[in-house]
Amino acid sequence: MTWQTVCTKNQVQEDFPFSTKVNGQEIGIYVLDGEYYALEDVCPHAYALLSQGFVEDGKVECPLHEAMFDIKTGKCLREPADRDVKAYPVRILDDSVQLQLSDED
Repeated sequence: MTWQTVCTKNQVQEDFPFSTKVNGQEIGIYVLDGEYYALEDVCPHAYALLSQGFVEDGKVECPLHEAMFDIKTGKCLREPADRDVKAYPVRILDDSVQLQLSDED
């Protein structure tokens, strides 16, 4: 497991998550009440970036399909998605947002 810097803190806003690609995986970075979270960014129902969706009350809604996910856990809260999305460990080092990635990521 390694930590990788993906952006700076000021690149992530509560209403505008940051989207990045790490080792071929698309990941969305979110901030809620000063805490940072990272989720698999592609909706499991069909291709759409969740980071381009609607963020409200700790949830993100797919911009195309209305599937909904908990930002803190990745838990699927509403269909048509049929599974949770992966949540990645996040830490802040100085002004950098870092993700902990496994060898499979």
